[in-house]
Amino acid sequence: MARTPAPAPSGDELLKVLAALGNPHRLRIVAALHEGRNYVSRLAREIGMSRPLLHMHLQRLEAAGLITGSLELSEDGKAMKFYEVVSFRYELTPELIEEVARTLGDGDGEPEGEPPGKDKAGTGKPETVKEEAT
Repeated sequence: MARTPAPAPSGDELLKVLAALGNPHRLRIVAALHEGRNYVSRLAREIGMSRPLLHMHLQRLEAAGLITGSLELSEDGKAMKFYEVVSFRYELTPELIEEVARTLGDGDGEPEGEPPGKDKAGTGKPETVKEEAT
């Protein structure tokens, strides 16, 4: 029986996936999780990364739909967050790029629904937005 191909992602979804995979730390995390599900502390030790930094990368990967996390209780009652890779496959072709480009947001570099000038760096100060002359 032939498999039905998955629908093409939207342009914004594809950008989110590519951005998530465009970081060497996140590529290592996906590779490590491909070997099997793991919890945060063990994964941090295995890849040599601090837990806070690992959490940030895991959040990006989860937001892109590449991994999934679940809370579980250990035998001693301790809450542990386990992550695993979600099966995914993207075939990038010029035709796909043309198709998803038509579905991109407004192109201002801001995720849809976020106002320009939102504090991206976590400094507490909004980012300055420069208007281009027309």
